[in-house]
Amino acid sequence: MTDRAPPPLPQINPLRGIALKVASVCVFVAMSAIIKATSDEVPPGQAVFFRSLFAVPVILVWLAMRHELHTGLRTKDPMAHVWRGLVGASAMGLSFAGLGLLPLPEVTAIGYAAPILVVIFAAMFLGEQVRAFRLSMVALGLVGVLVVLSPRLGVDPATAGTGETLGAVVVLLAAICAALAQVFVRKMVQTESTSAIVFYFSLTATALSLLTIPWGWTLPPLWALGLLILAGLMGGVGQILLTSSYRHADASLIAPFEYTSMLLAIVVGYTVFSEVPSGTMLIGAGMIVTAGVLIIWRERQLGIERARQRKAGPTQP
Repeated sequence: MTDRAPPPLPQINPLRGIALKVASVCVFVAMSAIIKATSDEVPPGQAVFFRSLFAVPVILVWLAMRHELHTGLRTKDPMAHVWRGLVGASAMGLSFAGLGLLPLPEVTAIGYAAPILVVIFAAMFLGEQVRAFRLSMVALGLVGVLVVLSPRLGVDPATAGTGETLGAVVVLLAAICAALAQVFVRKMVQTESTSAIVFYFSLTATALSLLTIPWGWTLPPLWALGLLILAGLMGGVGQILLTSSYRHADASLIAPFEYTSMLLAIVVGYTVFSEVPSGTMLIGAGMIVTAGVLIIWRERQLGIERARQRKAGPTQP
């Protein structure tokens, strides 16, 4: 009797990892544009349903192709998936609602608050240590968020509007929920596989979206229905591209390329929705991106230093 060979280790290929990450960003920005284009036809909860439901078959096919359909869906903590799904689905629904109220680049910029908030929530709920450098970058990022939000929250009466104010609050709440979801995932990866986390989130979000039916689901026109189904398929593809990117390169190398979504959102917003970003929004977004990139850079430097210390340590007990 022979033992089964272990699965091959992922091959390190930084360029491929970066390419997959950028591809995932492109897919997610296109998906957001589709959700925005259909926001007048369906409520946010119904959009969450299509986005989540039609991602499921894409994920299942991907797992089957990787021969992980049985092992990849095992879970040791089902309730963790439920709680993560509740927070993640809330983030998705709030973000979709914001897309119907604010320009695409602005929603993208405010969404960048999520990784900044993760630093705070990880310290609060996971006991992670936060040093002065990270705290200063968090402060910079939060100031950037306030700069982006300022025209929408009545600081500038000439540009503030009721719908825009609501949109700003909704997208900020989405970023808070997204940050909490990431904290859940940080804890879940200790016992759950990435495949299970991705699959059960889509399943849970689909089920939770059905609870919004009493709030006015509609029968969308065929063009909107087709776009919503496409958004769900793209969501699944984007998640696969994102997951695959981290198999080929370190997270600290790939993570900064998330911010290419700002450029894409500006281009799509201008060409598709005739949205011209304001100077205030660009300044605030620049502050948020700078803070995020510097946090990632600092974490990478600390990781390199820890690796050097391990190599320099004694090899004999």
